[in-house]
Amino acid sequence: MLAMRLVRLIETHADQLSHGITERLEHDPHCADLRKVPAHELEARSFEVYRHLSEWLLYKTEGELERIYTGIGARRAEQGVAFSHVLYAMAATKELLWSFLQSEGVVTKPVELFGEMELYRLLDQFYDKALFYMAEGYERARVREMAAA
Repeated sequence: MLAMRLVRLIETHADQLSHGITERLEHDPHCADLRKVPAHELEARSFEVYRHLSEWLLYKTEGELERIYTGIGARRAEQGVAFSHVLYAMAATKELLWSFLQSEGVVTKPVELFGEMELYRLLDQFYDKALFYMAEGYERARVREMAAA
């Protein structure tokens, strides 16, 4: 199955990908607030997703995604990171995966295109859900902060 071959390719290159996204985010003015987050924290988070992508796409439950990503959203709010910067970073992370897969040029037959499209669909679903739960966590943290003030 090509989709799983592509996932394994991403998992194998998790170090390279997580380092690449951390470097990009450190220098991108669209997410300058992420400099408030320790670089090792950002790199560890992206490495975890890239290294265990098959688990994230196939085995993590909705409840697990909600728990993890609402926690991340709340943490970013507590760190004072603008949500627009969080959103931009998630989009950049997904974009890096697309660029990586395109540069690898693993699709050589028309039938393989369907496997690649299926992987893109799964990744889109994952990132959309993760972003939704991050937004929820972020909003809850802001409400708690305002109530405490």
